[in-house]
Amino acid sequence: MEMVMNKEMKKTNLVPLTIVGILFFTIGFSLGINGLLIPYLQKAFSLSNADSYLILTATFSAFLICGYPSGLIIQKIGYKKAMVLSFVFFAFGLFLFVPSAKLESFALFLIASFISGAGNTLLQAAVNPYVTICGPIESAAKRISIMIIFNRSGWAIAPIFLAIFLDLSQAKINLSDMFLPFYIIVGVFLLLGLFTWFSPLPEIKAKGEETVSEESSSIREFTATKTNVFQFPHLLLGILTLFIFIGLDTLTLVSPVDFALSLGLEHPEVYTMHTVIATVSGCILSIILIPKIISQTLALKWGTSLGTVVSLMIVLLPPAIAIHFVAVVGFTISIVWGAVWPLAISYLGKFTKAGSSLLVTAIVGGAIYPLLFGWLKDLSGNIQQAYWLFFPSLLFMMFYAFKGHTVGLKSLIKGTK
Repeated sequence: MEMVMNKEMKKTNLVPLTIVGILFFTIGFSLGINGLLIPYLQKAFSLSNADSYLILTATFSAFLICGYPSGLIIQKIGYKKAMVLSFVFFAFGLFLFVPSAKLESFALFLIASFISGAGNTLLQAAVNPYVTICGPIESAAKRISIMIIFNRSGWAIAPIFLAIFLDLSQAKINLSDMFLPFYIIVGVFLLLGLFTWFSPLPEIKAKGEETVSEESSSIREFTATKTNVFQFPHLLLGILTLFIFIGLDTLTLVSPVDFALSLGLEHPEVYTMHTVIATVSGCILSIILIPKIISQTLALKWGTSLGTVVSLMIVLLPPAIAIHFVAVVGFTISIVWGAVWPLAISYLGKFTKAGSSLLVTAIVGGAIYPLLFGWLKDLSGNIQQAYWLFFPSLLFMMFYAFKGHTVGLKSLIKGTK
């Protein structure tokens, strides 16, 4: 009977997970497009290196500014309608690119990037907790690992899509050449909004979130003593853990090119691909092993512990060997996003949506960590020494895996987690 029920649950969840997978693909695609535009906009607007990266700042700042408001929106209208609304933000932000190009207004383009980032924030705040709580919590990391593969696929497709319309090998591209692909993207995003609206996505709730089940009664009692989401230490530590993870994940993707250039290695761009392959391999391994062979919490402990050791190899081994271990770090931390989400939003009950929106603000780590890394690189005059940033970061992630996710919860979990 139990086996039949499990099969029935898998069938029930397959359709919504497939739909949400498409949305994760969209997230990766939008960020991929954003990053690709930087060098071309730098040429078109005659920007300095620092000014050109304001595009990423505008995009990532939306996660910090719009994260908590996104949770309030989701509380008000639910996950599905929030997903639909996010595509309206996406489409409007991307549409604004056309007048910003026609007017040659970099300021308007930054506004457009922020609005797109706000759409991304709202979508992230909806889809991540949705995937986490739409099935058994002990296999949430497995489901999120599948979503990460969709996300990375979106990143990979972005340059292929633009290459259909533009010669990306050119040092300078006329902004007017980008109008057609952006009109197409706007149309696709609006269609995705309609698709989501009419899709069979059920509205779901976490344990203790307006439920009356016996299993969640202890959670209701626990959350009844709380007045706001900031009173959950395991959530706040989870936000910091994800902030660090996003920062390291971004660096494992972008820094190897710099590292390879400093060593005079041929085809430096392939070192980013090494990280992509390593990360996807880690996700596939998680899908295979969790939860039947290993729990997501144990996988988090092993991954962060191994990553801490590997981070030392990057700074202590000869540079020509050390560069390969950057991708290995990407492999070891591939489980972090999927494993920390269920740990951080567990036991939040009625605060689940607000807590999820705060977790999304951690994505701003992707903007902060590269700045810290660049500062360390300038300070030491050696990019390899800048990788010392990885060691304390992974130590903290390891702390969360072993201890941090239980802080403030001992009365509930009784130290058995």
